[in-house]
Formats: sequence, structure tokens, C-alpha cells
Amino acid sequence: MTDHKRIILAITGASGAIYGLRALETLSDLEVEVHLVVSEMGAWVLTEETGKTPAMLARLAARTYAPDDLAAPIASGSYPTEGMLIVPCSIKTLSGVANSYTDSLIPRAADVCLKEGRPLLLAVRETPLHSGHLELMARAAHAGAIIFPPIPAFYSQPTTIDALVSATVGRMLARIGVDNEAYQPWQGSRD
Repeated sequence: MTDHKRIILAITGASGAIYGLRALETLSDLEVEVHLVVSEMGAWVLTEETGKTPAMLARLAARTYAPDDLAAPIASGSYPTEGMLIVPCSIKTLSGVANSYTDSLIPRAADVCLKEGRPLLLAVRETPLHSGHLELMARAAHAGAIIFPPIPAFYSQPTTIDALVSATVGRMLARIGVDNEAYQPWQGSRD
């Protein structure tokens, strides 16, 4: 295993690219070695929602991979990582993970994390949900994935969208074992 944290971050084509961008920024600030994969639709949504391109994000990542690169190191269980975040996670990607359909790098790397017992967090970004979506989430959770829709908490009384996004991402990172100060844990009633 490496002497530092190595995390895979995937950004897919669901709305909410700001969460993936903030995860990358936060991990970079923490000096975590990030291996970044942005799907084709993820790149489009990223640009539409944030004005950023995958090339701009690549500067914050240790390595980047094309979404069809099934020969990438992260496609093998022999390549050590501390886990993976798919932020945001589209329903298409959720379906690939839930059904072990590894036709591209993102679901393959996710499948590797599951088979190796590494944390895999899926920030499923869809609403409303129908029973098929819920069944896919249940199937992925049964395989070991952490289902973490980016639903903000308000106990820290955020006053900006930026604060909401940071707190949500901070909680995601904490859930997979990356200590950070991007969110404040609940401290009990203020009374």
C-alpha cells in the first residue's frame, strides 16, 4: 500500500458537477493523490454548470484517464487505492455498478473497489426517483457501495451555496475515511 492516500474520483453526466469539482479541490488541498476519470457526458455537464473543462481539472489530479481506458491501473485490483467516489453519479453509472456491467473505466474501477472491499461512494443525483432507481441503489448497496445522494444538511446553518456544497462534500470524504475540515459534525443542541 502507498504511504499516502490514493483516491479515485469519477465525475459522470448527472447534474451537480460542482460536487465533483469541490471534491477534487478538497482532496488536492489535503494532498491526496487523486486519480480522475470524467465521463463524456460528465465533461459536458461540468462545462455547462461550472465553466470548467476536464483539462482544467487535470491540474489538480495526480493522474487522469480517458473513460474508455480499461487498461488503466485503476481497472485492476492489484493497484492499491483507498477507495473511490463517483460524484455526481448518474443513473446510467449506478446501473453499470449495480449490475457489474463494466464496459468502461468508471464502472470497472467501481467494481474493483467492491470486489477488493474498498469504499465506493455513489453520490446519486436524480430526482424524483422511481422504483427502478431505488432497486438499483439497493442492489449497489447490497454489493457494498455507499449510497450518498448529495442532500445538504442545514444544522451548520450554511448561508451560501458554496458552504452547502463544501459541507456535503466534506461529509462524503469523511464517510470514506478522508479526514477534513470542510464540514462540522453535529455537536448537539445549541440550547
